[in-house]
Amino acid sequence: MAQTSSLPSLETSTLQWLALALTPGLGPTRARRLTERFGSIRAVFAATLTELEAAGLQAVSAQALGTGRSLELAQDELVRAVAGGAHVVSLEDPAYPSRLKEIYDPPIVLYVRGSVDALAQPGIAVVGTRHPTPYGIGMAERLGCDLAARGLMIFSGLARGVDAAAHRGAVNAKGKTVAVFGTGVDVVYPKEHTRLVDQILSLGGAVISEFPLSTFAAPQNFPIRNRIISGISAGVLVVEAAEYSGTRITSRCALEQNREVFAVPGNVTNKNAWGPNTLIKQGAKLVATWEDIWEELPADVRLTLEPPQPLESSRQETASLFADEESRLGPHERKILALLKADEATQIDEIVEQLEPQLSSSEIFAALFELELAGKVRQLPGKNFVKSF
Repeated sequence: MAQTSSLPSLETSTLQWLALALTPGLGPTRARRLTERFGSIRAVFAATLTELEAAGLQAVSAQALGTGRSLELAQDELVRAVAGGAHVVSLEDPAYPSRLKEIYDPPIVLYVRGSVDALAQPGIAVVGTRHPTPYGIGMAERLGCDLAARGLMIFSGLARGVDAAAHRGAVNAKGKTVAVFGTGVDVVYPKEHTRLVDQILSLGGAVISEFPLSTFAAPQNFPIRNRIISGISAGVLVVEAAEYSGTRITSRCALEQNREVFAVPGNVTNKNAWGPNTLIKQGAKLVATWEDIWEELPADVRLTLEPPQPLESSRQETASLFADEESRLGPHERKILALLKADEATQIDEIVEQLEPQLSSSEIFAALFELELAGKVRQLPGKNFVKSF
């Protein structure tokens, strides 16, 4: 068996937990039960092959632990992690997030790029579909911005759609956010979010994963990681999600982990509204603004958060389903705004066609430009426009 006795105590413990995580045939739950059976992680690695087999381990697992192969793998992995700027935080490490320890099957190690301290900060998970409407993107981004500006960590999974919008919102507020990967922390997925990851890290956030370095984006990994997103958070906010989606797994995990569940109501004619609307019917807190989440936070959490910071967006209003978008607008701008919707894009030709009797095309273009500058309208690719909220 490989020798670890010369290493400092904490480093030895981390290496041994990492060795357990890399042992074939062992998952987080079996690994923890093994340490409970032997009394400590050290006792597991002091056990003989016969004792390990008697503990009910598969032959491949007992052989890897008993021959020292698991420790050799862990030593190589730790060298690679350090070289890549990643930390390995074990279940016994003081830096391991306390909320995550509360769940039924916490990962026994976490790989962390960025600030390890970010994991301990109180935060909200924001989750939803990879194919949101403009309304869903806008709400996720705005709520991520508003909550991060008030000191809450934003936890999400970096996926396309709602996840990425929530991370971007936190970045826009110069706040902190943590992305939970379904790959190794050295494998950014999807690739187009590489710059977003750089922004997350530069602002004091982190990316984390329980999967070994170089783990590719296998479909089965993403439902597995969802329990971490909910478990590390004080509550889970669902923005948009269809009936059959990974978001259902995250919200179910949240309920099992006794976490608060929040949901942004959606248009009942849109399939992405099924998830949040159903959760609201089942008792989730309806969310229209950041205050709806804030008032549900435990008092001790609110006391630990930073004083409110000025928002870094072009608009000073917070997200709301009920905002008065027509205040202080000119007559041309009001006519255009009345045509646009928050959850459905309108093409420029359709706007011109509907307003042609009243406004010239140049007046429409000028009014759209003013509305964009005021943050009342967003332009999407293909000269499509949606109402902001």
